[in-house]
Amino acid sequence: MAWVSFDVFRTLGFPDTLNLKADHLFRHKQEIAAAEWVLFPPYWQLNSLLYGLNTRVFPSEASYRLGHNKVEMTRAFELVAPAHTPHTLIAANTPENAQRLWAEMHLPFVAKQPKAAMGEGVWLIENAADWRAYLGKTDTLYAQEYLPIDRDIRVVIVGESVVAAYWRKQAPRGFYNNLAKGGKPDYSPVPEQAIELALHLARSLTINHAGFDIAMVGAHPYVLEFNRLFGNQGIPGGDKQLRQSILDVLQRGAKPEPRTPIKPGRLRQAA
Repeated sequence: MAWVSFDVFRTLGFPDTLNLKADHLFRHKQEIAAAEWVLFPPYWQLNSLLYGLNTRVFPSEASYRLGHNKVEMTRAFELVAPAHTPHTLIAANTPENAQRLWAEMHLPFVAKQPKAAMGEGVWLIENAADWRAYLGKTDTLYAQEYLPIDRDIRVVIVGESVVAAYWRKQAPRGFYNNLAKGGKPDYSPVPEQAIELALHLARSLTINHAGFDIAMVGAHPYVLEFNRLFGNQGIPGGDKQLRQSILDVLQRGAKPEPRTPIKPGRLRQAA
């Protein structure tokens, strides 16, 4: 077993692992090409590793591709779980499109930048001034219906297993549930529908390392997004629990499964 890691903090203590800095890609080409797994490479290396060196990467290619861009992520969600994806309009930022989206969305609504994480790049649009301010911050318009919630659920999946599932209560400043923005973890029981939805998405899209954000509106779950490089501050057991889950997947030599959608029973009726 020989692995290469580009994220020493996420793979600390992994056996037989060569830890490299991102700019060491070309210096250690032979070791990387021979590695059984290449772990947590930066996104800019992905094409070179997959197509230049034919390596196996963890997280999966789909975790990278879809997790890198909310536009691609949302379009994939709409295909495999349309009834569980909030109404979303996406378009290039032109005056015509900006006017059209403004006319079609109901206030308030949520606007996002396609590439952002940790609660950044997300705005609550309550009036025309908010919308004009957002227009100056992005080349791509992403407008999504506002769901009437004061908390959401983080479901952490590694491989095909749920590592943790917990509520994130809204920050005192309002709107944001992300822990990095002041949200608070709540370990009250999580509805099974939320876990089923996260597993359905992970299996259908071959995502094997993600923190899914699920909103419950009544008994109906909606997926907001997922983060490939999620924080661990809300996970019981923290780093230790997460690392062991990753090790279990790697040591089994698990490869991404073919893209065969698996529809949990409850989702089958709602979709």
